This record gives sequence, C-alpha cells and structure tokens, in this order.
Amino acid sequence: MPNPTRAFLLGPLLKGVSRSFYLTLRVLPAGMRDPIGLAYLLARAADTIADTSLISPEQRLALLLSLREQVNGATDDGALLRRMADEVASQQVQSDEKVLLESLGPALDVLSQLSEADRKAVREIVTTLTEGMEFDLRTFPDERSGQIAALSGYDDLDRYTYLVAGCVGEFWTTMTYAHMPGTLKEHPGTMAHRGVRFGKALQMTNVLRDCGKDLRIGRCYLPQSMLDQYGLAARELLVPANSLRARPLLVELLRKTLDHFREALDYTLAIPAFSVRLRLACLWPILIGLETLLLLVDNDAWLDPQKVSKVRRNTVYRIIASSLLLVSSNGLVRNAIENRIGLIEARL
Repeated sequence: MPNPTRAFLLGPLLKGVSRSFYLTLRVLPAGMRDPIGLAYLLARAADTIADTSLISPEQRLALLLSLREQVNGATDDGALLRRMADEVASQQVQSDEKVLLESLGPALDVLSQLSEADRKAVREIVTTLTEGMEFDLRTFPDERSGQIAALSGYDDLDRYTYLVAGCVGEFWTTMTYAHMPGTLKEHPGTMAHRGVRFGKALQMTNVLRDCGKDLRIGRCYLPQSMLDQYGLAARELLVPANSLRARPLLVELLRKTLDHFREALDYTLAIPAFSVRLRLACLWPILIGLETLLLLVDNDAWLDPQKVSKVRRNTVYRIIASSLLLVSSNGLVRNAIENRIGLIEARL
C-alpha cells in the first residue's frame, strides 16, 4: 500500500522547497529517488535553521546540532520538534519552508523506514552537510552585526565547498552503485573523486555568483590570502565599483572552477549512454552552471547584489530541451560542455 506521508514529503513538499532539484529528482531512476529526496529535505530543513537570521547564531547552532543528533538516531520526546515550531517555523515567510520544518517528525519516520544501507548513507550526507552549516555559523559574524569575516586561505574555501556540495557528489555516487549495480564501469574511488569535484564546481559557481549578497551578511568566501595577493580588503568588495579591480581574483577562481567542471564532464561520460535519466540528472546542472559562469565572466558589476548573474527560467527550459537531443552521444555531450568552457576561457 502506498505511504501517503512519504508521497507528500517526496512529492508536493519537495517540489515546493526546490523546483529545480525536483526536476532532477523526477528524472532519476526510481530506486534512487527516495533516499536522495529525503536527504535533500532533511538538509534543506537544517539549512533553513542555519539561515534564520532573526534567531541568534548560538540558538541556530544548538538547534542544528540537535537535529543532526535526531537524524543519527538519538531519541527525543518531541522537545526538539516543538522548539523547531516555536523558534524557527514561526519566523518563516515562505509557507513551504514552514511546512517543511513542521514535517520533520514524519521525515525522520521515513528515514527509519529506509533500508539499512540507504539510512546509513542519508545520515552520513546530512551529517556532513550540517558540518558545513556549522562551519558558517562558527566562522562568520552575526548577519546583523555589520562586521565582515573572510576565510583564511584557499584550503578553507576548498574544504567548505566539500562540506556543502562536494560530499553530495560522493553520496550520489554511493546511491548509483547501490541502486544501479553494474551501471558505472569505473572504479568507485575514481567516481567518488570525480563526484566530489562535480559538487565543488557547482558550489564554486554559487560562491562567485552570490558574492555581493554574501558580503552584505558578513560572509566573504573569497580567501584573505588571495585578497592580500591582489591588494584587496573584504570591506572594499562591498563597493560594486570595485568589481573591475577585483576581476583578476575572479579570473583565478573561475579557472579553478572550470577545472572542477572538467571532472564533472568525465563523471557524466562514465555513465553509459543508455542510462539516459542518470545522464540527464548530471548534464542539467553542468550546463546551467556553465551558463551562469558565462553570465558572470561578462558581468562588469559582479559584486553588485542588484546585478547577480542568474540564468533566466526560459534559458533553463531551453537547456533542458536541447539536452534531450545530445544526452545519448558521448561526442555531443563532450562538445556541448567543452564549447561552453572554451567560451568562458576566451573571455578570461
């Protein structure tokens, strides 16, 4: 008999809190949908807690750590879920986010119903993702303080991109080997490494695209060591007119990001052509990410939060439609991605 709670969580609710990820999820092979969808919902709930700036960072951290314990099997008398409703859900402007936080109890129940292997994998990925959120809360000042802090060095940025996205590539790979045995012919270690780089490519794209907005809540993900190298200070990046002055730093980080995307291409091509759904789930974020970088590299005001390099919805639909014509051909997939990388590099 179908489980209506599971159907609601992984259907209407998931669609409500992430329309773009929902598209990717729906194209995945059936066995992968539940654990990946549930992991996304739990991580999204944790992210909502971490980002609710009307609550002090200390409160958010305490709730985040408590949720992590619940995901990992700690028993609770309902106190955590009541605190979520009282302290966090009531602060949400978006109704879907509020419903998500109020649905944590059922989501944890669904987690307990997964197979042992899937439950272990979901717990591991949610734990790592919440470590990334914990990193944010411990590293950066309160959003309302007016202060700005920068990461120390590139290694910190690289570690951060692993915690919030690279680990998802590992998880995705684990789910593929578990639910589609024999599909991936490459060694699991090779694919896990490429999966990490895949995730880092997408997160680096987010970091560069959202730099102007993040600076205004006190978060500078551009490392201090690199700022020093180019004679910049984090506070100077608040001035959109400094976008051109900071462009050499942008160019260096774009080159590192494109290297990650090359690994994402190798990851995608390691998926057999007949696994169309799995290929599409990888191809879409790569193409959309590279389209974002194309906008970014041409954006002379990339530090201006009013001029964010965001791909339009009709462009996303065009990318999705065109991908259907090339997904089954290694040559067409490679050409599509390498051509976009080449267009970006020509502008650097």
